[in-house]
Amino acid sequence: MPRSWLASAAALVRVKNLVLAAAGVAIGGFLALGRPALPTALVWAMGSALGLGAAGNAANDLFDVDADRVNRPERPLVSGGLSRPAALLLGGVAGGLGLVAAWWVGVALFGIAAAALAVMLVYSPVLKRSGVLGNVAVAATASAPLVYGAAAVGGWRAGLVPFGLAALLHFAREVVKDLEDVPGDRVLGRRTVPIIWGAKAGFLAAAASLILFVPVALVPWVAGWYGRRYGIVVVALDLGIAMLIVRLLNHRLAGARGALKAAMAVGLAALLWERL
Repeated sequence: MPRSWLASAAALVRVKNLVLAAAGVAIGGFLALGRPALPTALVWAMGSALGLGAAGNAANDLFDVDADRVNRPERPLVSGGLSRPAALLLGGVAGGLGLVAAWWVGVALFGIAAAALAVMLVYSPVLKRSGVLGNVAVAATASAPLVYGAAAVGGWRAGLVPFGLAALLHFAREVVKDLEDVPGDRVLGRRTVPIIWGAKAGFLAAAASLILFVPVALVPWVAGWYGRRYGIVVVALDLGIAMLIVRLLNHRLAGARGALKAAMAVGLAALLWERL
């Protein structure tokens, strides 16, 4: 059954990813404040992240139509659920509102927002062709909500540790996506890790990022920056990540992308539980 226009629009902007980004902004703010609270500035920052993320996701689909015909024919622009003009309008409005919301909070947040949006807009046509640099850029941008939320309430440094942890997971997820997208990426002439150096190198790069994550995730607990609640969750998370590492080293890709998204959600929950 064909999707409705609303369902297609939701698929275009990847609503689930937007909710995760908004949650990251909220948690960044909580960490800076030292308690769960939603001051007006943080609420605006969450709205800004939703708009910016929607714009970036729409741009990704607009640039990736040819690749999606091979890799993801169910995407709304390929399946006909949305037209290109509609996607362009939706992304443009969302991005504009995201920037306005950031400007309302303050000039510093607007600067972060503009830089993040610029990276998202040039990712598919430029950065994805550059291999590891593109993966690093996306990992940093996708992890930025934690710093974004902290900056919105005046304490951006509180978001740095969780930003680093999230970036390692996002980097692995981006390489996994590149492994999945090899056929379509070849169509567009992209130079991703698995295309340049082969699938084995792609699996190794994703696993290496997760191998680094396992001990690094324990550092905030061992160092006393976060307490027992964080430690309980992160130990369980590390066990799950270790199982995923084994799968990747055995070149088993099925379910890896979903598992990494779940790991990100669990990591955010660990940080949130610590401050409740």
